[in-house]
Amino acid sequence: MATTYEPADPVAKGIIPTAKQSFSDLFKWKQRVVVTNELGETHAEWQEPAPLRNPFSLMAMLSARDWVYFFVGWFAWTADAFDFHALSIQTVKLSNYYNTSKTAITTAITLTLLLRSVGATVFGLLGDRYGRKWPMVANLLILGALQIGTIYSATFQEFLAVRSLFGLFMGGVYGNAVAMALENCPTEARGFMSGILQQGYSFGYVLAAITNLGVGGETETWKIVFWVGAALSFAAGLLRCCFPESKQFIEARASGKQISASDFWAETKDMLANEWRMSIYCIILMTWFNYYSHTSQDSYTTFCLVQKGLPNDGATRASILMKTGAVVGGTIIGYFSQWVGRRRAIIGAALFSGLIIPAWILPEGERALSVTGFFIQFFVQGAWGVIPIHLSELAPPAYRSTFPGITYQLGNAISSPSAQIVNAISESHFVRNSAGKIVEAYGPTMGVATAIIVLGIIVTTALGPERRGREFEGGPIGANIHREERRDEEKAIDVASLDEKKTSVEEKETRA
Repeated sequence: MATTYEPADPVAKGIIPTAKQSFSDLFKWKQRVVVTNELGETHAEWQEPAPLRNPFSLMAMLSARDWVYFFVGWFAWTADAFDFHALSIQTVKLSNYYNTSKTAITTAITLTLLLRSVGATVFGLLGDRYGRKWPMVANLLILGALQIGTIYSATFQEFLAVRSLFGLFMGGVYGNAVAMALENCPTEARGFMSGILQQGYSFGYVLAAITNLGVGGETETWKIVFWVGAALSFAAGLLRCCFPESKQFIEARASGKQISASDFWAETKDMLANEWRMSIYCIILMTWFNYYSHTSQDSYTTFCLVQKGLPNDGATRASILMKTGAVVGGTIIGYFSQWVGRRRAIIGAALFSGLIIPAWILPEGERALSVTGFFIQFFVQGAWGVIPIHLSELAPPAYRSTFPGITYQLGNAISSPSAQIVNAISESHFVRNSAGKIVEAYGPTMGVATAIIVLGIIVTTALGPERRGREFEGGPIGANIHREERRDEEKAIDVASLDEKKTSVEEKETRA
């Protein structure tokens, strides 16, 4: 961001003033930024976005150490996504294996998403308090063990129980992975690297779909996909063991900015008390976004199999190309968000995804479905590509591991029934396909739901704040400014009290 020294009105306080100011700022090319001078005084000014740089020059800004940390965070997120999608792309296989409906199988997806918020809270706080490394390692190793537990679930009830535990530990990966990958990135490169990082989720889907394609369509083959997922989780956990703790966490601990556990919990309460508006806003935004991705992707393979009549191989290939579009879109739009702004990039991508919904659900045949699936996910995950850095920039400095993870996973919890809702509505409504056969209405259900979600994302993003280019360096770990402010106030009160007592004594002596 290039400073213009052009003063701006202060950042608005309160929900309605913030929404009005945010909506107005959306139509201004310059960005309102809070600047702190050498004396600690703050003021708002308009700043010009930095020119759009060559992506290769942006990648060159990262040192070898930065790349290592980024790759480990990305790989952990990819393994996490593979584990999740190993279930969603094999809904039909699992339905046949456990002799139950597809809607019942997606109950496992609901439970997984519902409990991820608990894991995000626990492991996010552990990451901010004790470091990014060992909580993340434990998280990934337990995930691998639970993938194996899924394979050996003899009954559907056991299957649901294991997947519930899986969701609990799956929730802890995102916050620490995002913090680890992006904390070390130079400011100018964050938008681009955020897009690449988020697409670890889509790449995990692609890997799961390729594995599913490789093992074939027989019912029992679902277990092989889960074995591969377990191996990836173990590999990610062991890889994280090989590298030291986050640089920011080490520096904060060495400088004495890290605080005790009791102070940490007190500051967590302070953060919620002082940042509750931002917390609620981000949870609402992430609820829309999680509905956005899960509604448009989780049942896509089932849509191709059931409504469009594709064979398992064809449906899987269409899913692979669909999520390849997600990888490309998330990287490109995340990159452009550094220039056009986080909110403009999200709104533009969401708008385009809404416009092509008819072209997404109406075509017939593997080739057409692959092309339209590619473009819908190009824009869906294009909007998602901005989210890791957007959440990190909105987060209170001391909670950059906790805040993105909790808000993301609480959004996941609220949107957890998305796949179950799509399957339930689709299995109870029917349409006639191109062959004249009455089939379950997956296409119309996914199309209408996605259109509603797109409108929700556009409105919520337009009325929300943006902190593009916010500095990550120098902030405390496990503490925030409110503790220091409170201590300063207490000192001021003590000094004032002593002055009053001294004055009172002097007055008495004078009278005497």
